[in-house]
Amino acid sequence: MDTPTPAARNGAQALIEVLHAQGVDLAFCVPGESYLAVLDAFIGAGISLITCRHEAGAGNMAEAAGKLTGRAGVCFVTRGPGAAHATIAVHTAMQDATPMVLFVGQIATTDRDREAFQEVDYRAMFGTVAKWAVEIDHADRVPELVTRAFHVAESGRPGPVVVALPEDMLVAPCATPVPPRVAPLLPVASPEALAAVAARVQAAQRPVAIIGGSHWSAADMARLVAFAEAQEMPVATSFRRKDRFPNSHRLYTGDLGFVAPPTLLKALQEADLILALGSRLADITTGGYTRLDAARTAEVLVHVHPVAEELHKVFPAAVAVQADARTLLPGLAALPAVAGATRDARKAFAAATTAGHLAWKTPGTVTGRVHMGEVVQELRRQLPTDGIVASGAGNFAAWLHRYFMHDAPHTQLAPASGAMGYGLPAAIGAALRAPGRRVVGVVGDGCGLMSITELATAAMYQAPVVFLLVNNGSYGTIRMYQEVRYPGRVSATDIANPDFTALARSFGLVAQRVEATAEFGPALAAAFQHVDEGRGPALIEIITDVRDIAPGRTIS
Repeated sequence: MDTPTPAARNGAQALIEVLHAQGVDLAFCVPGESYLAVLDAFIGAGISLITCRHEAGAGNMAEAAGKLTGRAGVCFVTRGPGAAHATIAVHTAMQDATPMVLFVGQIATTDRDREAFQEVDYRAMFGTVAKWAVEIDHADRVPELVTRAFHVAESGRPGPVVVALPEDMLVAPCATPVPPRVAPLLPVASPEALAAVAARVQAAQRPVAIIGGSHWSAADMARLVAFAEAQEMPVATSFRRKDRFPNSHRLYTGDLGFVAPPTLLKALQEADLILALGSRLADITTGGYTRLDAARTAEVLVHVHPVAEELHKVFPAAVAVQADARTLLPGLAALPAVAGATRDARKAFAAATTAGHLAWKTPGTVTGRVHMGEVVQELRRQLPTDGIVASGAGNFAAWLHRYFMHDAPHTQLAPASGAMGYGLPAAIGAALRAPGRRVVGVVGDGCGLMSITELATAAMYQAPVVFLLVNNGSYGTIRMYQEVRYPGRVSATDIANPDFTALARSFGLVAQRVEATAEFGPALAAAFQHVDEGRGPALIEIITDVRDIAPGRTIS
């Protein structure tokens, strides 16, 4: 692009220069008059700007891009209602520790504090759901503050930053030069801290690792596997972090989600070392803070996390290390392999734990004609190892999280925030961010309808996505809890749905309906062929029985 001289450019043009400096080549938006100058500056800028249908969808696409790359996903929305719609994506990025920068158009600075049209104080609005929220009052500060936004979003424990852009500031002159690209800062453990962790690892007879944190690379996973194998240490993953360790590995013992393999929970009670690498040990991972005992963790927990405030937060640790867990992996992988009687003891402990995980992955029986456990296993067979699976929130996702095996990093996009409406736009964002990889979006009927308009975005950009829409005519998670606490008293959880295949076709997708398990494999193969031939996205509606409310559970 033709870069204006600093003296000639305005705040909006300086903003685009900063995006270039930070390596941004893809952004998502819903256009608005509050940032027209930025939309104009995008023309000829060499950055792909994806026009979405709803700000929540745009934000979720940016969040998914940030999850995949470890660099901040970028989203632009308009003031007031646009910002409110995008808030759910900001909350997801915060709870999921995903780097993201949300730019929000804003009223002119001269109209501030008059309750002008769509006026909102964004520092107050986003103060508790973002890492940082800032409003840029002077164009000369655009390079400084936008560069800082990327630094804050990507460093330490990553998260979202919100930048408000007053419309008069965007057209004011900016003479400030653009700083160079910032690199994420990762807190590194001291040699003394690594030695303390190593001593605990080498002394343990019954160790268990819990892996969490953001954006583990293939090299990180390889080091973790080498460490686990050398130490004969069973490995669990924290909530919605299954792609941090190969799930088919003999030492993988399951994920700590809403439900977990009983043998894994038993192992946590028996372990003489719990090595938590990157996990906050938050409520879902710890089963509402009941899967771990604070009295025991003070003796057996080694907790590594980049934020000091997360250490000793709920569970006191015997060894607490403020560091990015990935920076410890080279040192841990280099430790001498365990040997002799200690190795024998660890192998027996690990075998008992992982055997329970394998049994946990075997689907039982269901009531209806579609067995979602077998559907998920067929999806695993047809999807390449590096295929990306994006999912939303609801009981349909319980089948996916229990039966799908992730064996490569950056293959799971699932909201730790539990946000419905995430899976469909996240799959689109992933497909546009990672062309060449197969992407599947798994959504429920309730979850999917919250973002169904983004099928228009998928069709417009020919995003190579296969959507699986699981339809049981119910808000399934709430129905399940309803049946537990108020048996037989169904209230507000039944939903009436459109013809999803007809709806998808109206957007320009090819669509099929599956009503029996045996129909799914051929339907999926045909959908993948359609997408692989460059003919645009596809959707498969899967009709399930509401009585099969969750893996191993029925309504009755």
